[in-house]
Amino acid sequence: MSRQRIKVAALLAVLALTVIASQLVRAQAQPTSNQIPRAADGKPDFSGMWDNPKEAGAKGAATVFNRAKMAPFVPGGEALFYEPRTGDPRHDEPRAFCMPSGFPSAFLGPYPVQIIQTPQYLVMATEFMNVTRIIPLDGRPHKTDIEPTFYGEPVGRWEGDTLVIEAKNYKRWSLDDWYYQNPKEYRMHTEALRTIERLRRVDRDTIAYEFTVDDPKIFTKPWSVDWEMKRHPEWEKTGLYEMVCNENNRCEGGNCRK
Repeated sequence: MSRQRIKVAALLAVLALTVIASQLVRAQAQPTSNQIPRAADGKPDFSGMWDNPKEAGAKGAATVFNRAKMAPFVPGGEALFYEPRTGDPRHDEPRAFCMPSGFPSAFLGPYPVQIIQTPQYLVMATEFMNVTRIIPLDGRPHKTDIEPTFYGEPVGRWEGDTLVIEAKNYKRWSLDDWYYQNPKEYRMHTEALRTIERLRRVDRDTIAYEFTVDDPKIFTKPWSVDWEMKRHPEWEKTGLYEMVCNENNRCEGGNCRK
């Protein structure tokens, strides 16, 4: 082969590589329909309307935890976990009297959740009883001088593209809605409860949501469940409906009669 032909072949090869590289760059620059939205600071943006956490593929809400996923009890832990109903409706179903559902119970029902994200805070508002959590994202330490609350004190931090929310300072309260399945038992947590949520946006329409329960007064070790949340942009038009609960509700057991 002559030198001229070699030069032409080399030039054509360089041109071909240039075209391929240009096509790759162009393909990477064009967003796909399933690309994860990101905020101005580069973090995944969780903002939007989402359904309640549930197991992947499940149709109903994750209103209760799977007992098979829980850790063993410490000595005396089972008695703290299963609290019998007393017949007093303010104890047996406090929400009928507009008392707080608590966390995580309030977020496990079949109600939409709206997430609003800024670089400083993540706001999670659920339609149920207008429960709203305002979560700082700077990884600040938990307070040591505050009263325990029904919904705890959440603090968020980023681990790469995963948002980790750790909450402490809870009142002793119900853990889930188990008493609707077994009317003789409440599932409770103690004031030692610590919850850890790990949110990771796996695609445009899905959040992988790992929830960890750590209550050393009841369980021998922390235990976790894997849920997911699905995006519903069609709910943006109406937003969250207002759920009003009257503080002076006097209906026995929530059964209002004339």
